[in-house]
Amino acid sequence: MQEPAIIEVINLTKFYGKGEIKVRALAQVNLTIRKGEFVAIMGPSGSGKSTLMNILGCLDRPSSGNYFLAGEDVSNLDRTQLAIIRNQRIGFIFQSYNLLPQTTALENVILPLLYNRNGKESDEQQIERAIASLEAVGLSDRVAHKPQELSGGQMQRVAIARALVNDPALILADEPTGNLDTRSGEEIMTLMANLHTQGSTIVMVTHDDHIATSAERIIHLRDGMIETDIQNGVNSMRKEIEEVNYEGQ
Repeated sequence: MQEPAIIEVINLTKFYGKGEIKVRALAQVNLTIRKGEFVAIMGPSGSGKSTLMNILGCLDRPSSGNYFLAGEDVSNLDRTQLAIIRNQRIGFIFQSYNLLPQTTALENVILPLLYNRNGKESDEQQIERAIASLEAVGLSDRVAHKPQELSGGQMQRVAIARALVNDPALILADEPTGNLDTRSGEEIMTLMANLHTQGSTIVMVTHDDHIATSAERIIHLRDGMIETDIQNGVNSMRKEIEEVNYEGQ
C-alpha cells in the first residue's frame, strides 16, 4: 500500500520584486513526497532550492499554485495560521543551529512545546518529553549545558532534538552539516538516517554530493524548475544501520 503524501505541490510558482526587477524563483513546480521518504534537494546558487524550502517550511507563500501539507492546503494561510502549522507539524534543522545562547539544551528543546497553542501537557510532562528527545539524540548527559559549552556536533544534536520534540509530520534540514567538520557531519547524517529508518519524513537541502547520497531520493533544481528527480535506492548508510539493528536482535 502506498504511503500518503506529506508534501504535494502543484504548479508552484514564486516571484520576487515588481515590474522590471521582477524575478521568477520557482516556475510551476510539481512535486510529491510521501510519508517516510528521505529526500535531498540540490542545485546551484539561484536554482530556487532555498525558496522551495521556505515555502515547504511555511516561512513563505507561493505567488501561485498550491501546497498541501499532510493533506491540508496551506498555500493561502495568513502569518498566524502559518506559524501554528510550523510549530505543530514541521521540525526545522538549520546550518547555524539557531539555539538561544543563554539557555540550556533542555530549555532550547522545550521551546516548541511552550509555543504549542494546543498543548495540554503539564510543565513536568513537557520537561519529560524534552529530556526524552535529548536522550534520543545521545545527549542525556548534556541537558543542563548551554550552547557555548557544547561542540558543533552537539549543538546540532540539540537542534535535532528540538525539531523532534513536537513529533512533526515533516523534518526540514537546511545544510545540516554545513558548519561541521567531516567526522561530526558524518555523525549527524548517521543520526538522520536512523530517524529515517524509524519513519521520519525528511527533506534536506544540501550542496554536498556526498551528504546527498544519504537520502533515498535526490532532486536537482535549476532555474526554478526540477531538472532531475532520481531514486537513490536503499542508501548505504540506512542499509548499514538496518544491518546493525538486525544483528543486535
